[in-house]
Amino acid sequence: MFTRSLFSLATIALLATAPPPATPGDAVGVRGVVTDADTGRPIAGAQITAAGIQAGALSADDGRFVLLLDNGLVGSEVTIEVTSLGYARSAQTVRIGELGVDLTFALRPVPLALEEVVVTGQAAPSERRAIGNAVATADASMMSFVRTAKVGGGSVAGMPAGPAPTDREAYAHISENVFASVDAEPLSTFSIDVDRASYANVRRFLNNGSRPPIDAVRIEELINYFPYDDPAPYADDEHPFTVSTEVAAAPWQPNHHLVRIGLKGREIDMDDAPANNLVFLFDVSGSMNSPDKLPLLKAAFEMLIDELRPQDRVAIVVYAGAAGLVLPSTPGSERETILEALHQLQAGGSTAGGAGIRLAYSVAAENFIEGGNNRVILATDGDFNVGASSDSEMVRLIEEKREDGTFLTVLGFGTGNLQDAKMEQIADHGNGNFAYIDSRLEARKVLVNEMGGTLVTIAKDVKIQVEFNPSRVAAYRLIGYENRLLAAQDFNDDTKDAGELGAGHSVTALYEVVPVGAETEVVVPGVDPLRYQRPSAGGAADNEELLFVKLRYKEPTGTESRLLERAVGDIDAETSDDFRFSAAVAAWGMLLRSSEHCGDFTLADVSSLARGALGDDPNGYRADFLALLDRARSVEVLDLEPGATR
Repeated sequence: MFTRSLFSLATIALLATAPPPATPGDAVGVRGVVTDADTGRPIAGAQITAAGIQAGALSADDGRFVLLLDNGLVGSEVTIEVTSLGYARSAQTVRIGELGVDLTFALRPVPLALEEVVVTGQAAPSERRAIGNAVATADASMMSFVRTAKVGGGSVAGMPAGPAPTDREAYAHISENVFASVDAEPLSTFSIDVDRASYANVRRFLNNGSRPPIDAVRIEELINYFPYDDPAPYADDEHPFTVSTEVAAAPWQPNHHLVRIGLKGREIDMDDAPANNLVFLFDVSGSMNSPDKLPLLKAAFEMLIDELRPQDRVAIVVYAGAAGLVLPSTPGSERETILEALHQLQAGGSTAGGAGIRLAYSVAAENFIEGGNNRVILATDGDFNVGASSDSEMVRLIEEKREDGTFLTVLGFGTGNLQDAKMEQIADHGNGNFAYIDSRLEARKVLVNEMGGTLVTIAKDVKIQVEFNPSRVAAYRLIGYENRLLAAQDFNDDTKDAGELGAGHSVTALYEVVPVGAETEVVVPGVDPLRYQRPSAGGAADNEELLFVKLRYKEPTGTESRLLERAVGDIDAETSDDFRFSAAVAAWGMLLRSSEHCGDFTLADVSSLARGALGDDPNGYRADFLALLDRARSVEVLDLEPGATR
């Protein structure tokens, strides 16, 4: 199922017009430029891969790229492939020299055939087909008949082709966490978050030469985009995840402490994973008619289909003007049948998102696998604007279905219409996760490399509560997780929903802590003495602990939570690469959000800290981060220095 690369370093290098940076000592660079064969213009966002090697890069706005390969390939022949939506694939086989190799790719344009999905009337049950040009809704009150027709512009069957996409992306407001006094608030409680969408979305903005909206930056998702090397539990361990902690000086404020709490989920061999009952729910509305939406969606799900086993089952539901069943639940062994249904999909019409979700859950229930992974995977740009589209109505439905054992994963695609806030909300309520797919490389990360974490839940309703020792800590601040905060009493309330942890997933949380007596500019207003409450007596002054961590979680089908506890002492003599790298990503997020808490830290400081903490980076995700930092610094419109204004 999963093939690990034999080579150690791969990266996405995104460069501006400056010369490419020198490659690391253990890597050799394949450099080049990608252009349009007809016009000679550079092609941005082309995907460059090395055949048989888990390495990749994207071309920058000027068409240039650098693909880093393990220097053990010097002297070997490697086939470099370039693909871009709207162009024919191109490949060159080259021998890798000690100084790398320079290549030029001129891609031949291939016209995209646009089609419109049109509701033309009603069909008798005998007319319904699983695959072909007709699909039918599962709504017994109206068997809507849907056909596809070629579009050359204008309209089809009286339906307008629709206006060009407008910039109507939506993000939930985030008020950054501030320092809290331990005397007034000794407990900090929150739900874990395994979403990673914000990182890929922020990368999309930066690659396009613009600064992301401040509310698109969720720092916990930036941090948790990267896997960390915390020890995973053994198969026979009592709990499905481990808890690791580290404490050191905060890089941006040395008089403060930075506390890292890391969770690592049990890893599983996907060959031995429970059978999957998957329902792909695809948005094929008119807003998906863009190369970075439906065509990329198809490419992404081809990768997942290639990973299916005979015991897995897949159904495909689509929604546009109506919801339809394109493919009934089909064994994973029937790969060609599933791919045929996928490839026939075309975009057009309005968006009956609510009807699509209801139908997808209905199909999942009909094919429910006891003890299996029952999941709806929604792929969309997030638009739900026709039919029963009430957010609260959808949330109630999704919560009801999660209690029945069917979870929800949400994948976002495209630009200009991304309803980020709505997509994150429904994924959270569906005991699932939310990712943003900006490229084939990101699709492979989410749906292949991290398939276990995306699809297989090992613990649900995971909550963390931290108690700070008032004799050692004056104030604290949780970095990120603003929309995951819980009341203190929610920790012991098993009816309160919280985040889920997938197989092999890493979760990191960072606290910035002000030690008692530290010189600091942080001012935390105190509270007046209470008239009717007595201060609790205890031995806190004699306790060398900095804080106490408690975690609660449930088994995937459980209803009662289990408790883990751990005491955390003072500063560690040495810190791990994971500690330093997560701190660098957190600082980057604060700079993107123009945070008042990052002091005099700069992008150069972030880059220096991250470069010294790359560690083992088999998939090149951390090297990708370094390239993204270089890209951000090269874009003049990005003033990411301390105190930058929006």
